[in-house]
Amino acid sequence: MKKKDIIKKNTEFSEILNLNNNVKNKYYSIYYRDNSKSPRYGISVPTKTGKAVIRNKIKRRVKNIIDNNQKYIQKDKDYVIIIRKGLKDLSYQDMEKEFLNLMKKIGAKQ
Repeated sequence: MKKKDIIKKNTEFSEILNLNNNVKNKYYSIYYRDNSKSPRYGISVPTKTGKAVIRNKIKRRVKNIIDNNQKYIQKDKDYVIIIRKGLKDLSYQDMEKEFLNLMKKIGAKQ
């Protein structure tokens, strides 16, 4: 994932979260909004999930899942991905499966 594809500003996070366009499951909450440019992502892992090493590992895995599955992700949206506590216990394949299920739901809502 390139740096230009990452949402860093707190104001942008807040704008996307306040729109209330979201899909959720036990492991992820994904908020999204329309965007006329390329897709951008913000990933948030709460401190309840674990120490910094664990949180960074989860972020790296989610970024890798996004990079490997670009064909399933809509190109005209900004996403804020909030990780829930139970995700750290999943294998990489299960993380990917759960993430893609939510992305398909976003596509179905359009």
